[in-house]
Parts: sequence; structure tokens; C-alpha cells
Amino acid sequence: MNKCLERLYNGIIKENPTFVLILGMCPTLAVTTSLVNGAGMGLTTTVVLALSNTIIALLRKVIPDGVRMPAFIVIVASLVTLVQFMLQAYLPSLNDALGIYIPLIVVNCIILGRAESYASKNPVLPSLFDGIGMGLGFTLGLSFLGAFREILGAGSIAGHQFIPDDFCIRIFGLAPGAFFVLAALIAVQNKIRLNHGKKVKEISSCTGKCGECSEACNDRKEEA
Repeated sequence: MNKCLERLYNGIIKENPTFVLILGMCPTLAVTTSLVNGAGMGLTTTVVLALSNTIIALLRKVIPDGVRMPAFIVIVASLVTLVQFMLQAYLPSLNDALGIYIPLIVVNCIILGRAESYASKNPVLPSLFDGIGMGLGFTLGLSFLGAFREILGAGSIAGHQFIPDDFCIRIFGLAPGAFFVLAALIAVQNKIRLNHGKKVKEISSCTGKCGECSEACNDRKEEA
């Protein structure tokens, strides 16, 4: 179970596909005009990631190395088709909003990357949690990006208007705005990680001999 939790943490925080690995930029920049669109795209990808990782882990000893990538694509394409049918049946508005980017999940580098680097080499349960973790990390990234773009560009959140149109910055609803917001969020995330790394380094450098430490050192440990 510890390994499963580690896979969740890895996908959501340590190797977040959007803010750390910078993967899947095509849907990230294209569909995140609103919170609903971003969350919908992220959750759709999460379902495909979790199921594809599970199936590939189950078949990892059966699939020949020579046809590994074609087999992965067939599995992912089948799952994407099923998910798209479900969206068309139960969430047609979301299906229309995401449009062509649902079929393009088949060639999403996050899904094929996790299939090749992890699911094809590890047991079923860790692979399932790896897919869920990466998917949730992708969902959080798209949701944050969509929420900020919707607030700044349309003055609303989840379709609820709370800022007058005159105060909206329309460029954030367009393609260039996606780059601006993504760059700002990555900068904030990098700053947080840098500060956290400094605190961890200060604590790890402690000798453990508290009687020999200065008051400043003790203060730093307490703050950390």
C-alpha cells in the first residue's frame, strides 16, 4: 500500500504532468478556457490512464517486445472510443466542448509514456495507482489553468458570472492567455518547491547536537 500511495504522490506532486514534466500541452492549452472544460478533459484522461495502465500491466508478459507500442496504441484507442461513447450518451455538452481533443487522447504522450515506462514493467496494482496519480495530477493542472483563465478572461467560475464584462481581460480566454497563465502557475509552483527544498536542506544539515547549535539554527528548525 505504501508503494501505491507513493505512486499517487508522484503523479500529483513530484512528477505532475502539467507543472513538472510539461507533458500533454496540446489539450492543456486548447481546452482550458473554463474550469468545467479543464476538469472534464483531465478526468477523461484519468479514466483512460488508469484502465490502460491496468490492462497493459496484466498483459505485460504476453505482449511481444517487437509490437509493444502498436499494442499499447490499440489498447488506448479502444478505451478512448468507449469513453467517447459514454460522453456522447451522458455528457453531450462536455463532449461537444472538448471536440477533437477526446480522440487525440490516444496519442497523448502522458498515457503512452506511463504505459512504456511503468505499466509494462510493474505489477497491476501499482500500475493502476500510477495511472490514477498521473491522471489526477493532470486534472488538477488543467482545472487550475481553466479556473484562472475563466476568472480573468470571462469574469466567471463554472459558468457563474461575478465580475462585470468591462473588467475582464479577454486575452486570457484566447490562446496567448493560456501561455501566460501556464507560465505564471509553473513559476509559482517552482518557487514553492525551491523554498521547500531549502528548508529540507537546512534541517538535514543539522548535526543533532542541539547544545552546540546557535539560536538562529534552532529558530530555523522551528520555522521549518
